[in-house]
Amino acid sequence: MRRGAGRGSEAEPTYVVHVSTVSRTDGFGFSKLKRQTPMSCIGVLCALLRAKERAMAVTLWRGAAILLCCVCLCASAEEDCVLGIVGKPVILPCLYSNLRTALNFSIEWRKNDTAVLRSLWDEDGNVETWSLNHVGIPTDAPLTKNFSLELPSARVKDDRSQYSLFLLSGENQSAPLCTQCLRVAASFSTPEVMKERSGEAYESTYQCHSSGGYPKPAVYWLFNNSQEPPIGSVTTRAQLLRGSDLYNVTSRLTADASNDTTVSCIIENPALNETLAFTYGASRRPVEWRPSQGMWIFSTVLCVLVAIMVIAGVCYQIKLDKISKRLKKEYEEPQRGRRRRYKQATETTILEPEENGV
Repeated sequence: MRRGAGRGSEAEPTYVVHVSTVSRTDGFGFSKLKRQTPMSCIGVLCALLRAKERAMAVTLWRGAAILLCCVCLCASAEEDCVLGIVGKPVILPCLYSNLRTALNFSIEWRKNDTAVLRSLWDEDGNVETWSLNHVGIPTDAPLTKNFSLELPSARVKDDRSQYSLFLLSGENQSAPLCTQCLRVAASFSTPEVMKERSGEAYESTYQCHSSGGYPKPAVYWLFNNSQEPPIGSVTTRAQLLRGSDLYNVTSRLTADASNDTTVSCIIENPALNETLAFTYGASRRPVEWRPSQGMWIFSTVLCVLVAIMVIAGVCYQIKLDKISKRLKKEYEEPQRGRRRRYKQATETTILEPEENGV
């Protein structure tokens, strides 16, 4: 719109106003442009949240992958260790075929940072060996390239030790030629379960005992070979045996168990992959004795007794037969002598009349 003044007056400024409108409106009278603005903001916010969730998911996956790698490395490290049984000899293998010279060199085995064996071969082929705790290597090691370390007896104090072999030349030493880790374990005895009297009328107390093993075991209890006991009902204690590095394990279970419930004590030694179990159940109680079992035992005992009597009778009869034959033989020998003398006398009597007649 333009406004002007009359003639002779100063011209006023002219203003131009541009108005833009939206031709389409929704049912509420709001323009489409105004409605798109909050929706676009929500979309951007959702996109940002999704990107953040994806970043968190990627971080979690990376953390899980790193943890899995660590677990795999630890497992592989455990599997690579040599397992020794307490009190028995163990060999840490080491075959080194890259040794160029067979004379005038020395090697050294170390347990962690402590030398346990040192051998020196001179130019004449003689060997001088120093060792700790009677460890040794093959005498023909330079020829066979077998430098395995022989421990006369695995000890608990050697558990998780790392042994390394070095080649020495004067004051210089090589990088480790062989590296072995040692794990030591010992089997536990078969567990024994006893039922004890409990102060509560509705509770039963069971005690499981095992000894002479290493390392500390894992102890489990089961009802009817499937059901785990309630939380807090089991107390387990592992102590070192007096004068030994082996463990003595005692576990107690206090729970409400009926007379028909079987209670199993399971002792697991993960180092040896060994599982020992003992079940205390209804079959051990006299009230559950079956008559068929008693008849089977009675018939077995009766058969054994009859067999013993028959064997004794046969042996006695054989002895009587031998005595009878011996007596008969002793009796027949004098009778034969008498018959011979009687026959000779008869012949003499017959010959005498004939001579007189002549």
